[in-house]
Amino acid sequence: MNLEILCQDVVALAKQAGKFIKTEAGKFNADRIEFKGLNDMVSYVDKTSEEIIVAKLQQLLPEAGFITEEKTIAKVGERYNWVIDPLDGTTNFIHGLPVYSVSIALKEQEELVLGVVYEINQDECFYAWKGAPAYLNGKKIYVSDKPTLADSLIATGFPYYNFEKADAYMDLFKDLMKSCHGLRRLGSAAVDLAYTACGRFDAYYEYNLNDYDMAAGIIIVKQAGGQVFDFSGGNEMLKKRDVIATNGKVSQELLNKILFAFRK
Repeated sequence: MNLEILCQDVVALAKQAGKFIKTEAGKFNADRIEFKGLNDMVSYVDKTSEEIIVAKLQQLLPEAGFITEEKTIAKVGERYNWVIDPLDGTTNFIHGLPVYSVSIALKEQEELVLGVVYEINQDECFYAWKGAPAYLNGKKIYVSDKPTLADSLIATGFPYYNFEKADAYMDLFKDLMKSCHGLRRLGSAAVDLAYTACGRFDAYYEYNLNDYDMAAGIIIVKQAGGQVFDFSGGNEMLKKRDVIATNGKVSQELLNKILFAFRK
């Protein structure tokens, strides 16, 4: 399999889905929102975007299975599985806030080998594949070189259900407010990871995520020279549903703060 060629095909597909999403944004009616759970919204835009993506990926790699947010297809591949978020940042989209993306990753067994994140409003496509650099619109990208948290701009996300860790999260939030240049919450985990990969953010952390929220962004950060790990410092981000991504220089400093906050 030629991952470079496959990645370029996935980039084109992400842009196709993104074009549909952007067109619908101009005429979206909030009356068509559905709720999957507490504060967990979905619309026909998410579902149609996923249908577009799945149909094309089936042609590109017929033997692959799918892990998708909207459950368009139930198929598990023996070797390859696509991990898809057809509209990461649905809440932003519904409220007319311009940060949302298409996220597509490919897993070979348990290893992420390809990732594409297309931020629709800025027309910025971040992508990477195993054994190659990471790219933004055809140009190589790298994580930042900031040496400490004191020099860093950090991204995070807020939980919208399962608030059991909310107190620890707020303790960490207050600590980091005093320890870095600032904290940002954009509302799309895929974009947070992509922005960490290109050095706009120096680190990003969040818990209570799904694999389709972060799979593509994880490989992009790694191929851009960054580090990605779970809240224990291990490599089980997709299983444990939490993630820390950094430029590699502030990893231990941020991990120590997270361990302290969540183990109290």
